[in-house]
Amino acid sequence: MTDLSGNDSHEWRISGMDCAACTRKIQTAVERLPGVSGVEITLMNERLRLNLAPETTAPDQIERAVQALGYGITAPAAAAPEAPTDAHCTDIHADHTAHNHADLATDVRWYHTAKARLVFFTGILLAASQIAKWTFLADHAIWAFTLACLIGLLSVARKALAALRAGMPFTIEMLMTIAATGALLIGAAEEAALVVFLFAVGELLEGVATNMARDGIRALAKLVPATALLEHDGHSHEVAAETLRPGQIIQVRPGDRMAVDGEIIEGTSSIDESAVTGESIPVTKGPGAAVLAGTINTEAVLRVRVAKASADSTLARIAQMVADAEAARAPTERFIDRFSRWYMPAIVGVALLVALLPPLTIGADWGTWTYRALALLLIGCPCAMVISVPAAVAAALSTGARHGLLIKGGAVIEAMANLHTIALDKTGTLTEGRPVLTDTLPAEGIPAATLLQLAATVEAGSTHPLAKAILAQAKVDGLALLANQDARAFPGKGVEAMIAGALVHVGVADAADPAVAQLQADGKTVVKVTRDGVALGLLALRDEPRAEAAEALQQLKALGLQVVMLTGDNLGSATAVATRLGIQARAGLLPEGKIAAIQKLAAEGGVMMVGDGINDAPALRQASVGVAMGAGTDVALETADAAILRNKLTDLPAMIRLSRAAMANIRQNVAVALGLKAVFLVTSVLGLTGLWIAVLADTGATVLVTLNAMRLLARDPRKGG
Repeated sequence: MTDLSGNDSHEWRISGMDCAACTRKIQTAVERLPGVSGVEITLMNERLRLNLAPETTAPDQIERAVQALGYGITAPAAAAPEAPTDAHCTDIHADHTAHNHADLATDVRWYHTAKARLVFFTGILLAASQIAKWTFLADHAIWAFTLACLIGLLSVARKALAALRAGMPFTIEMLMTIAATGALLIGAAEEAALVVFLFAVGELLEGVATNMARDGIRALAKLVPATALLEHDGHSHEVAAETLRPGQIIQVRPGDRMAVDGEIIEGTSSIDESAVTGESIPVTKGPGAAVLAGTINTEAVLRVRVAKASADSTLARIAQMVADAEAARAPTERFIDRFSRWYMPAIVGVALLVALLPPLTIGADWGTWTYRALALLLIGCPCAMVISVPAAVAAALSTGARHGLLIKGGAVIEAMANLHTIALDKTGTLTEGRPVLTDTLPAEGIPAATLLQLAATVEAGSTHPLAKAILAQAKVDGLALLANQDARAFPGKGVEAMIAGALVHVGVADAADPAVAQLQADGKTVVKVTRDGVALGLLALRDEPRAEAAEALQQLKALGLQVVMLTGDNLGSATAVATRLGIQARAGLLPEGKIAAIQKLAAEGGVMMVGDGINDAPALRQASVGVAMGAGTDVALETADAAILRNKLTDLPAMIRLSRAAMANIRQNVAVALGLKAVFLVTSVLGLTGLWIAVLADTGATVLVTLNAMRLLARDPRKGG
């Protein structure tokens, strides 16, 4: 792929990254290479993207630079070929692709990693050295501890030197190498060996904790099956899901997941959509209904026409968006990143002063203060502080996606946690977006059923929203349509048809009629039905508020948020809905009017705009946070900063609660990281804690903040608290 400037875009998967410091090492190393630009590394998604200018650095040079730092790097698999037409070839390809999917989906167990092997090996050496100390080899124990330290330190020192060559002198590996070597030189071989072992254990624990945090994101991709049953020449064959193309027909058996987005062409069954929209109640669907990849067919065999390729399915795009969202870093994360860049050099400088000043100024013991300076170095790594934000953000994004709440990045989470006002569109957001018949008012002597039946007969075949509402109610009431002739429509005035020799007209009611005026004051649209010019009665329709709208708005107010409606509808209709829901309304707003209203509201604090993602696009972009309503539609996924996939308004306060919980988690993590650093910096200088305690404090803090962030994975944002 080539970008607009003519550079080639490349992507790799990186393994072995445990914290944000790892991403910084890789970024610094590859940015130094000629022709490299646009470097983007995501920790939780383990992905490296960059652009290479032609005839400069080759892709294999990038790979060697990353490998030199001690990380694994692999290029993504090539795109799947077109689905073969030969059944035998299809089966073979399916087997091959399924095997590849299994390889990609299965992560190496922690006890099979290089870090685990280092822990086991250094642990055995340390134990052997300790046994030597307790036995007749006590005189030689110091050499055993020294050997254990040097062997365990070898891989650490190699990484430190690689980072140094790449222009990064201040890394945890370098600090560890200096501290352990210094300890050996001052005769603390036993403690140096213990420090190396504890460092290896800490690195292993960091990797395990980070991988557990990644599992939430990986789970999204694993919801789509690797294979599907493709109909071909009257038979069905198992093929790789990635080979399916629009227009093909697949069979979905009870209990199977949909491999792609599609349309049911035969069969009726309940579909469990919880994986995509978070809706826990299965929905019954039949021919003509759309189904989404990752949803589960629970009852009967379905024949489904493929609508999108596997890579373009709603679930695949959600998973990709959640993964990409990591690049949209929160302001807090950017600040911590900048802070950490001068923090570690500052710690090195302080450690140097601790080692030199007391012996030079007051004649203190060189060995004592060198030891304290080495302990200070080990405390200096900012890993816990740097990982505190991305770990919490990744967990929140994953949790939101599982519950049908798509949030596009840490910056959106932080903005959402600091809102003052929620602005909502009316039609399709606060209301269902389709009118329903609310009142049937027949003239004296005319049965209500007759009035509705005649109106429905005249409206038959019309696609107007009011006509659809009248026809829908007639169907619910079991009213059969009558024979009609010469049906005609008069734009802006109504429709008419001949029924049983009489001309029946359905059109706009006269607002001068007191009954009509009263209905319109309630936000209803009123139509009048006449037969040969004689009034038969009135039908009133209204776009009703969503069933959950009142509860959602109550929850938003309980969160301390101001709520206002921004709509292009007339004042009467807007006021009627707003009054029922107990909120303010600003009506008659064109798109530029909504933008102006949001700008005015923004003077009071952060503003969230919630709309349908189509006609509200300008307002969605203008707001601090734009949220699109939509059950997995393209517009809902692309337009705004966030999307409510389940199309339930009560998910809006859930999204805000999740964002606030994520920011609270981040604050906890930063407090733990900085608090532990501060305490052990002081105790190390005072000589109250030594090298091995310093290592425990550093790696322990990293593990603690990662585990704390993982608590968000178990959170149900729809529950208060």
